Amino acid sequence: MGSVRVGGAKNAGFKLIIAACLGSKRSRILNLSHVGDVDVTIHTLRKLGLNVSECGEKSVFVEPNGIKTSKLPQFAGEKCRASTLFAGMLLAKTGKAIIPLPGGCVLGSRPINRHLEAFKSLGVKVKFVDNWIHLTAKKLKGGNFSFTKKSHTGTESMILASVCAQGKTIIENAACEPEINDMISLLNKMGAKIRREKEKIIINGVKKLDGAIHKVMPDRNEAVSYAVAALATCGDIVIENAQSKTIQAFLEKLEKIGARFKTADYGIRFWHEKQLKATDVKTAPAPGFMTDWQPLWTLLMTQAKGESRVIETVHNNRLQYTSELNKMGAKINLYNPVVKNPQKFYQFESAQADTNFHAAKVAGPTTLKAAYLKVSDLRAGATLTIAALIARGLSTVENIEHIDRGYERLDEKLKQLGASIRRVK
Repeated sequence: MGSVRVGGAKNAGFKLIIAACLGSKRSRILNLSHVGDVDVTIHTLRKLGLNVSECGEKSVFVEPNGIKTSKLPQFAGEKCRASTLFAGMLLAKTGKAIIPLPGGCVLGSRPINRHLEAFKSLGVKVKFVDNWIHLTAKKLKGGNFSFTKKSHTGTESMILASVCAQGKTIIENAACEPEINDMISLLNKMGAKIRREKEKIIINGVKKLDGAIHKVMPDRNEAVSYAVAALATCGDIVIENAQSKTIQAFLEKLEKIGARFKTADYGIRFWHEKQLKATDVKTAPAPGFMTDWQPLWTLLMTQAKGESRVIETVHNNRLQYTSELNKMGAKINLYNPVVKNPQKFYQFESAQADTNFHAAKVAGPTTLKAAYLKVSDLRAGATLTIAALIARGLSTVENIEHIDRGYERLDEKLKQLGASIRRVK
């Protein structure tokens, strides 16, 4: 039992810092979490010549002037997947960008062809040189672009590039994640003219942006992680600052499995009251069941009664962690569902649909045992950490740098909730 407070959203914070660079005056970003992606972003902007400085607890000043180079350092592509976000900002500020191919978590193929095609609709020329992408535009001009498949980062990159472009830009089939709306909110405070009409975003370019003060939205993925930790360990916790409107698809599934929760002005309370029931999920872009919640849900289903099916449609290699759970005694069998139209069913390219397994059958409840676990990506890291709390005996979790990319002091917060956990070098 206990309470935990979620910080600023990892998937919004570092992107808002980049967006603030589009202004002509200083901006202040509040409620940032101390996570790896934020650190890499600040380091990258400083390498470009921009001044980003701390101005209090979890807050930074962003000075928009001083760009010395339009070429990103190599580590910016290796450490996170924000290359095209930096590109959108640099194109708007300097008319050119040289970026390394993007990195981040190893979740399968994450092509940026959609991002580049979006840039081309604004008049950007694209050239590949070795492992670098050269982007140039004498003058960005508004255009119409429709994403063939929804792209969270692609939508954000398009917004950054077009907000100061000449004329109107219309983005069709735009991603609907709340983190994108958080970016739109910041830019509109700075003087942008952006409005959303469901899956369409309309941008009227402005000549310049001012600065603004903006508070990063709470991290919904962190909230779901602690909720799963509480339910899987038969606990009872309050998650301060959690917003039900941003995790509605998750809450709807909790009702089906018999989990208990209550929303209030302080956040959301989650608690275990009776045996959980197996329930199927299929990941989807917002407002659907988020792909980042899928590993956590799969773990929770190992503690539910019956067989559940988990289908991943957003990333083509996001079930790697299941071998680690099976090592602990879980009963998870991977398979590929029979799909009539893979091109429509999957958010990744259908040509990739047969290269990996995209679904899992999970039998439960299962008693997990301690094991030596290796983390492959960010959400798998949180999942395996929680699995170790459920398991009997002492487990070791390796490669925790993946966890630190998106969680601030995960081990310390779990310890405050009663977990027996220790970080070692």
